[in-house]
Amino acid sequence: MTIKNEVRIMDAETIKRVLLKISHEILARNKGPKKLALVGLQTRGVFIAKRIASMIEKIENTVIPVGILDVTMYRDDFRIAMKQPSVQITSIPFDVDGISIVLVDDVLYTGRTIRAALAAIMDFGRPKQVQLAVLIDRGHREIPLSADYIGETIKTQFNQEIRVRMIEIKEDGIDEVTLVTLNIKGDS
Repeated sequence: MTIKNEVRIMDAETIKRVLLKISHEILARNKGPKKLALVGLQTRGVFIAKRIASMIEKIENTVIPVGILDVTMYRDDFRIAMKQPSVQITSIPFDVDGISIVLVDDVLYTGRTIRAALAAIMDFGRPKQVQLAVLIDRGHREIPLSADYIGETIKTQFNQEIRVRMIEIKEDGIDEVTLVTLNIKGDS
């Protein structure tokens, strides 16, 4: 597959505005920051979670704990790949029992990553509740999951991808979200 075209749908300023909106929505739904923690899913969800936590800190003048979760070994499809899975850091430096956890990811697609994240977070304890915040919801769910906080909903075709790039990732070097249309065999 090759890229047919790529269109920017969010720039750095738009991403910042959307994350600020999500931050306010999280605070409103949870009636403030008490007994609240964010858990970012590797890789870009981690940076989004840290940005939201920073925004909440500025709004509420309080620090929100942020954890990092790698769900690779919890996915139901990691065994399908022929190569060895690349496992990244998981760090939950707080007690999850009895608190509200907001899982944070960049793109919600089939729901399989979030299903894996739910299984993984339960290995750390029993939260009061688990909510989901995503920058982009692109549809095409295979598992009946939905996000509590959505930056933007972008309906995609099966030959399209959403690509989130973040300045914190050296290979990305920019904050943007693009919609990529791929050439599939037989396309012209």
